[in-house]
Formats: sequence, structure tokens, C-alpha cells
Amino acid sequence: MEELHRRTPRTEAFWHAYAAASGIRGGYDVVALGDAPEMADSLAELVLSGTKRATAGLLRDLGENPVPKAGDHAVMVDGAGEPRAIWRTAEVRVGPLSSVDAAFAWDEGEGDRTRTGWLRMHEAFFRRQAEREGFAFRDDIETVFERFEVVWPRQRADTR
Repeated sequence: MEELHRRTPRTEAFWHAYAAASGIRGGYDVVALGDAPEMADSLAELVLSGTKRATAGLLRDLGENPVPKAGDHAVMVDGAGEPRAIWRTAEVRVGPLSSVDAAFAWDEGEGDRTRTGWLRMHEAFFRRQAEREGFAFRDDIETVFERFEVVWPRQRADTR
């Protein structure tokens, strides 16, 4: 899914529409959630429905890229690489995977939305990644916990 994290003419057009409407300046990242097109589609739907307002990823996956910070923007794409929404990062915390709290698990909007369910799902997800990529998984692996707000397309409540 690495190819989904690149800017394309479609993500550029989506970003420019938002920038023109909002007057925002600056750049953006491209984000596809999950590790398969089907997962990216289902997680994008959770974002669009308002259920998912947080995401978590391993710090190691950022490589040389900086940790997101409040105010940063991302164009979220679906499993086909189609831009679906733009979010603005509201809050970021880096800590051990096991440090997730119940509020973050709820905000991430997946599964039963409990901390126990969140840990079970994310440990399984990151263990698969570790096996695929050949790194050691640990319960205390450094994780980036990011909360965000969808800013484009505008939600109906925002247009009144």
C-alpha cells in the first residue's frame, strides 16, 4: 500500500479545492489507513461517518519523516487511492503501544471501541507487520497516537 501514500494529480486537486475554500496555506501528507485496500476503504468510511477521529501507527514507520503535530493536514485516500477527506491533526502523543487509554480507543472508532479490544486488534495488526517486515514486536513498541478533525469535505453541520 506504499503507493497510496504518494501525492497524485487527484490528491493535489482535492487539496487545492480545500485550500481555495479555506484560505489555508501549507502542505499536506497523504494517508491510507490499514494495510490492504479493503481495510483502507472500511476505515475511510468510519472517518467519513464521524466514528473514527483518531489513528495510531508505529513510530518506526515514519522513517526520516517528522512526527505529525497539531495543525498538520493529511489527505486521506481510500483503497483505490481516491481522496476522500482532509483532516487536521488535533493532538499527537508518542508512547508505548500498551499506554493507550480507553478514550483514545473509543475515538479510534474500531471494533467494540474498548481499550481491551483496541489492544487486541492493534497488537495483531502490528505483529503481522513485524513478521512481514522482519522486526521485533514488543508490547512497549513506540507508537504515534494521533487525534484529528475532518475539515474537508465540510460536514453538513459545518455548512449551516
